[in-house]
Amino acid sequence: MNENIVTVLFIADIFGKPGLTITAQLLPGLRAKYQPDLIVANGENGVDGKGQNEKVAQQLFDLGIDVLTGGNHIWDNVGVYKVWQKEQHVLRPANYPPGNAGRGSLVVETKSGVAIGVVNLQGRTYMYPIDCPFRIADEIVRHLQRRTNIIFVDFHAEATAEKMALAWYLDGRVSAVIGTHTHVPTADERVLPGGTAYITDAGMTGPYDSVIGMKKEVAIKRFMRQIPIHFEPAEGDVKLCAVVVKIDRESGKAQQIERLFLS
Repeated sequence: MNENIVTVLFIADIFGKPGLTITAQLLPGLRAKYQPDLIVANGENGVDGKGQNEKVAQQLFDLGIDVLTGGNHIWDNVGVYKVWQKEQHVLRPANYPPGNAGRGSLVVETKSGVAIGVVNLQGRTYMYPIDCPFRIADEIVRHLQRRTNIIFVDFHAEATAEKMALAWYLDGRVSAVIGTHTHVPTADERVLPGGTAYITDAGMTGPYDSVIGMKKEVAIKRFMRQIPIHFEPAEGDVKLCAVVVKIDRESGKAQQIERLFLS
């Protein structure tokens, strides 16, 4: 084990009970293999595919996850407000307008005493016209850099171009920009020239016999009939998606990013 390297394991969008179950099954082996200093997971789909609550958040923390990030669906379950009252390690995108509950960033100290900043942002292209993620990122990164040079960003966004643009914008200032939201893992993981690890989308930890987590039949009806139809989460062909990022402790620059797609 290289003491100069900090390892962050990021688990892609955990979708409902299937995602929770496979995370519980596979996470012990991942911890043994990679010995991560920090485990972050996107939990915005934790409760039946939409939102988060106290029970599910606690189950995820009990598995050894250190920080839960969110996205546009984090608001879908009213139980998340009680989570935010008690738990600082459950984030929501930082660029929602002022006055909203929750927080968008924090600094976590690992067992070995390394401070790591975690930031949650949300894109605006084809999504809600919230505050600018680029400008909010500037503010947060400047603030976090007073405490640590290791900064990990979950950018929850629809458009590939917006995710890439933010990664290039922050290259050299943060350790990683990991895209989430589409539930489809991309194969473009790399370390940018300035030392920022990047992947357009880490994917989904959940049922792949589905349309991004929803029962296929329901999704098809929604597209064909063009009317609201009750959301029904799928259950079959469950996979765990994740990335492992290795970061130089002194410089805060990523050395490697590895994509995982496991069953």
